[in-house]
Amino acid sequence: MTVTPLAAHAADRPAPAFRGRIGRDARSGHYAVPGRYRLHLSTACPGGLRIAVAHSLLGLDAVCPATHLPAVPDRPEGGHSVLRPLYEASAHRYPGPAIAPVLSDDWSGRIVSTHAPDIMRDLDRRFGGDRPSLYPCGAESELEAVERMCAQGIEQAAQRAGSAGGAPVDRDRALGMLLETIGALERRLEGRTYLIRDEITAADVELWVALVQLDTVHRNHLDASAVQRIADHPALWAYARRLAAHPAFGGHLDLDGIERRHHARCQGLEAAGAAVQILDWATHAAG
Repeated sequence: MTVTPLAAHAADRPAPAFRGRIGRDARSGHYAVPGRYRLHLSTACPGGLRIAVAHSLLGLDAVCPATHLPAVPDRPEGGHSVLRPLYEASAHRYPGPAIAPVLSDDWSGRIVSTHAPDIMRDLDRRFGGDRPSLYPCGAESELEAVERMCAQGIEQAAQRAGSAGGAPVDRDRALGMLLETIGALERRLEGRTYLIRDEITAADVELWVALVQLDTVHRNHLDASAVQRIADHPALWAYARRLAAHPAFGGHLDLDGIERRHHARCQGLEAAGAAVQILDWATHAAG
């Protein structure tokens, strides 16, 4: 797949507080031992949903157990009280919110990483075993380009297009970027089952979660005309529907949690697009 990378600029995804890696052997400090590590996830959060899908695709319930957190954090600064001890054990008097996702080390009681892309790669490379890799050899540049398209061309562009405080020209420009991005993905998916290979890869996890967010969160702040233009990409939304029927994808789809998290965090205005749902996710999602 040839993907034209978007211009680099700061992402809206928060910078990770911890960014350790799981290595190959004991010299790396954090090395791959079944049962040593634990995930702490909220599937109402895009990063948590991506990791949960990858975790299921790799079949790692016994190797790296996952603790699921409430959709809405219980701390006023947006953190989870249950994660506070991990953060404070990992950084003395840690000043920020104790947010998910987290990969922790049960041996030390400390955090390895809060960076979702690194966590997904390490789960795949260190614990994936004989299963097809989500990061196939030779596909890294394509995968990184898809990550940028999802973060910048879909998530950030949709957020700016629906911003209540943005100038009309800026919102129109952002909507144009969003439509250009999903148009390119639409053309790529015509006649294909998956995005960059003939089997599921991390690119499909990235794109599917971005489409979930687009339809369940960002759609609420767009006008009906914009939502109709977004919906007018049949191959893209058929692809989203197919993946929703896969247990590793749809089985983690917490629509009520996503809605509650959105309303707890969002300060924007609801637009006419809120009434125009693109997919009936509850019907298509695998239980």
